[in-house]
Amino acid sequence: MGRRSGGREASQVDALITALYYQHGQAVLAYATRLTGDRSAGEDVTQETILRAWRHPDVLVNGKDYVRGWLLKVARNIVIDRVRAQKARPQEVAEDPTRPPVARDHAQGVVDLLAVLDGLDQLTDNHRAVLEQVYLRDRSVRDAADALRVPEGTIKTRTAHALVALRKVMTGPDSRAEGGSA
Repeated sequence: MGRRSGGREASQVDALITALYYQHGQAVLAYATRLTGDRSAGEDVTQETILRAWRHPDVLVNGKDYVRGWLLKVARNIVIDRVRAQKARPQEVAEDPTRPPVARDHAQGVVDLLAVLDGLDQLTDNHRAVLEQVYLRDRSVRDAADALRVPEGTIKTRTAHALVALRKVMTGPDSRAEGGSA
């Protein structure tokens, strides 16, 4: 794989990618592992994400928050592409039909997570940000408040409102609340 730049510029890009990995690699790995449900697959997705960043070094100079968001979106797209590719392939069968497969099939979990992520895209920025902090990044209320620079009470309120909004998005506009009747 050739680089588009000369020697000195190439070494600067390599240094930028190395710094990128140390700064964002764990977050991308955690996100990818959560999306795939498998640490090994998460590592593969992280590696592919960093490789794509290496191919687009111009993106990496737009600021820390933009870069992390870009990396997470790339990782999500890689997972979506993999799920779609799996659906296009014929289903694998076990060599010995009397023995069940060793690993459980986590495809439905991935599909469900992708549906939730699509739902998150439809929320307001504040609602999406709080759910990403609390659920996707598994942060405490205090840590989420620090990351978003708002009071802890605001995190609690936004989380409650965001979950209601996400439920409405996920169930559609014509759905009724559980137990509700006309």
